[in-house]
Amino acid sequence: FILVSTTEFMESLLDFALQERYRKVSELGDKVAEFDTLIKWEKFRPLLGDLYSNLTDQGGRPHFDDILMIKLLVLQSMYGLSDPELERQANDKISFLKFLGFPEKIPDQSTIWFFRERLIKHKKLDLIWEELRRQEDDLGLKIKKGTIQDATFITADPGHAPADTPRGDQARTRRSKEGTWTKKNSKSYFGFKVHSKEDCDYGLIWELQTSTASLHDSQVDLSKEGEVVYRDKGYFGVKPLAFDATMKRNVRNHPIGIWDILRNKRISRKRSPGERPYAVIKTVFKSAHTMVTTIARVHAKMIFAAMSFNICCIRTFKHLKVI
Repeated sequence: FILVSTTEFMESLLDFALQERYRKVSELGDKVAEFDTLIKWEKFRPLLGDLYSNLTDQGGRPHFDDILMIKLLVLQSMYGLSDPELERQANDKISFLKFLGFPEKIPDQSTIWFFRERLIKHKKLDLIWEELRRQEDDLGLKIKKGTIQDATFITADPGHAPADTPRGDQARTRRSKEGTWTKKNSKSYFGFKVHSKEDCDYGLIWELQTSTASLHDSQVDLSKEGEVVYRDKGYFGVKPLAFDATMKRNVRNHPIGIWDILRNKRISRKRSPGERPYAVIKTVFKSAHTMVTTIARVHAKMIFAAMSFNICCIRTFKHLKVI
């Protein structure tokens, strides 16, 4: 007979119960579990090694695993969860627990918030994004036929005034420190703006920049030399670094001719798929409105939203055997 302690027996029984419970979920289909194999998560670990001081001579309380925290932020973006709701569902959903590796303890909402703040403070977000792009390159998902640049609003709470009432600098309440007002098509928006570049072949997001809502689209150029960039009329008059495929518009006393109209239609067909990432991020991921107050925090949210979008696309490509 092999003697085991009561604690070990209970842990073994609990592990068996979790696996049995998850088996039924797996039979029904668990897309979250697929995300664990689509991305090489361990590649992110070296990027985050200096986030904490408790690994040095200064010591300190052990922190939660870095990969666990990154996965939590991906789940948060993918399912449009607040920090408190993320904590609750990560403790409750068996599919989430499986994706997270059945950790002994789930971080609380404050820990999640502070981890995201650490990523911002230590400038780790761009490094995480670059690592994801490297992995996409390794899968053969490269820019081939051109790129699409566009921008979209991420609204924020301006305070107690109606959402469509511009108040200038007075709109910068404690609820939104860096959001600004702007107007498009006679409608006012308060908050921020996300500028992105997607490729024409796979529709993946390749570059991302966050600004206040009042910054004009044409002031941000995410293109690179050697690329072709398709853009709408909002960018007209501003040359990009890449080969310029920007739609033309009428200017005073100089209406565009039939050839430019036909050219605009061709460009419109090319750039229309660039709206899909925004539709998914804003509608499916529920990220059209934000409660965070600064550009840096909005950018952190958008990085993980874009990361989640690309991972979902990679999953689709795997099923379609594109990669």
